[in-house]
Amino acid sequence: MGRITSLFPRKVVEEVEGPADKDALLAPLGLERGGPVDPRHMIEDSEYYDFLERVAAVDTDPTTIPLRVGAAMRCDDYGAFGLAWKSATTLRGSYDRAERYALVLTSVSIYEVEPTFDGAFLHLHRDGERRLGLRLSNEATLASIAAISREVASRPFRALEVHIQHPAPPSTAAHEAYFGCPVHFGSDRDALRVSQSTLETPNKLGDAGIASFFATHLEAELDDLDDPVSIEREVCNLVTTSLSEGVPLLSDVARRMAMSGRTLQRRLAERGSSFQTLVDESRRALGKRLLRATEYSLIEIAFMTGFSEQSAFTRAFKRWEGRTPGAFRAQLRAGSGPKSRQR
Repeated sequence: MGRITSLFPRKVVEEVEGPADKDALLAPLGLERGGPVDPRHMIEDSEYYDFLERVAAVDTDPTTIPLRVGAAMRCDDYGAFGLAWKSATTLRGSYDRAERYALVLTSVSIYEVEPTFDGAFLHLHRDGERRLGLRLSNEATLASIAAISREVASRPFRALEVHIQHPAPPSTAAHEAYFGCPVHFGSDRDALRVSQSTLETPNKLGDAGIASFFATHLEAELDDLDDPVSIEREVCNLVTTSLSEGVPLLSDVARRMAMSGRTLQRRLAERGSSFQTLVDESRRALGKRLLRATEYSLIEIAFMTGFSEQSAFTRAFKRWEGRTPGAFRAQLRAGSGPKSRQR
């Protein structure tokens, strides 16, 4: 199970519109309205998605609840993470902090800043079944990023584009009005695309000294996390998002986690794991997900999981699962799995 800060359901419930019993919505999470808000208090991700689905069932306009929640977020809500975000000297610095320190708020989401020719994508990577709760959570996260970017930037913030993987709601007008840019549903990613000039925008309260102080504080929080698999989850997410371009080097993954390769090896070894083990787990999980949920051919899936040829993927998959990818997919088709287009 992953973990998500209890801050989020507390903010969500205050944005519910209609005659809903807000106390009853929070009760299954063991939370009370008006109680102390501690971003370090975590709940299970599945419980949070259940909660969002209960909210969607009673809200008068569930399509816009993620936008309302995003608009309500402020840096100070996030504790030390929010202070590090707004004290970064530029918006790019804020995004770099999200990439490094989001684990203090959730173990199920990874942020990645991917440079482009005219700026960068700020990716939100989150594994799991794309049930309604997860879809609402992803939209709320992207809306929150826009809100706290607007809060800290010294010039008006507007993304170039917003990308969302799941299908569009009946109307996207509210989303485009909120973000102020094209919103592409059914995309291949969950991300904001921002211009280079936006990335370089100075933050209103940017201060390198203060930013360094909070970065040190957050490093200590990362070391104290009680989720023993958080570092493994981060490595797997980073590996998975890189596999289509080949298996990443340990040094590259470590650099994106703001540590040396030797430090990453040591921290994994302390948990009885290794980088190669996590690479295999990532390829195995991605391969099974692509076989189960897509119509890609076996050779396409081989390349997308970092193999240079289909035969290598087949051998590895048989070692992992005791059967070939074709047999795995055939069994899915015989039951309720998706149809494939093997070539």
